Amino acid sequence: MFLPPSPFTSPAALEQGFADGLANMLEKHARLGVHILVLANAAYDAGLWARLSPALAAHHGRLAAGITDALRRGHTLDEPDDDVLVFLKLHAIGPEHLKTLESRRTGPWDVMFNPIRALRPPRASGAKFESLLRPFDPAGFHFNKSFLGKEILWEGELGGKPARLLYNKFPFARLHGLLVPEPVSEMPQCLTPALHRWAWDLGAHSGVPGLCLGYNSLGAGASVNHLHFQSFVPASPLPVQDRRFAHNGGPRPYPLPCQRFTDPAEAWFELERLHRQNAPYNLVYRKDCLHLVARVPQDSIRLDARCRGYGWSEMAGAVTLFSREAFEALSEAEFERDLASFAPETSARLHA
Repeated sequence: MFLPPSPFTSPAALEQGFADGLANMLEKHARLGVHILVLANAAYDAGLWARLSPALAAHHGRLAAGITDALRRGHTLDEPDDDVLVFLKLHAIGPEHLKTLESRRTGPWDVMFNPIRALRPPRASGAKFESLLRPFDPAGFHFNKSFLGKEILWEGELGGKPARLLYNKFPFARLHGLLVPEPVSEMPQCLTPALHRWAWDLGAHSGVPGLCLGYNSLGAGASVNHLHFQSFVPASPLPVQDRRFAHNGGPRPYPLPCQRFTDPAEAWFELERLHRQNAPYNLVYRKDCLHLVARVPQDSIRLDARCRGYGWSEMAGAVTLFSREAFEALSEAEFERDLASFAPETSARLHA
């Protein structure tokens, strides 16, 4: 049986495969979900936008005409309700008003303006937190759903395990994918020692310089209870990786407790402690390094509603905002106060 080579063999393989997959998907599929996925990914990258925006505009027109006709005739739409709602919002905004991502720096922090991501359904990222381990629900949303087949970028063997890489429908990082190890095993979103080591080794042996894997535990922004990591390749190091911060050996304290590990066994020792305490956390893996942020659950009363959905990206210092006013107004001090509100209670008392 032929298995296609990993897209992580080189930057060119990942970038070309990523772009070609989006173009092919748009050409072959007329569904709303495909349109939304390609649009959101193209809007994140100026090169992709230049390549795909003409086809996206034509695709939008055909979809809008078909939906309008079906609704006027009283027909039922053969599309998921989530996709219909998102498309209707996009249509209300108007395709001519949709643009690529904007970004800026405030102090060491990355601030991005991406109104398309605001349309993402919340799923479990807005749920009440009860436990780091919740049984896998075959009836719920997961990455083995048949309708997701067209959203698969690559599937094969990776690091000695079967794996699947899907596009992120609402990306917030460069070359953003959803990496699912052993997908047919249908493991819940609760990290194990073997999969922690698998993620660590992937970073160590990848042919893509700068490749990172993000991980949200349940209660820390995970929106799907099916074991997965989020792969991405930042154009520059994330703020959490900046040498100025104390966890990287610098003089400046991070707004909330962050640990940096260069040994996978030591990192798992700390992760196992958090599991015993049922404490949510976010992770960012990079070559021979792991940054770990333990935090309060996403439903904590200490958090403002606007930041309860924060996951690994925000904990790593890269925040995506959905209105231009918020994008232009967010200050270094305000974002640091937001991050500090996620500090576990024991840490917050120590810093009070």
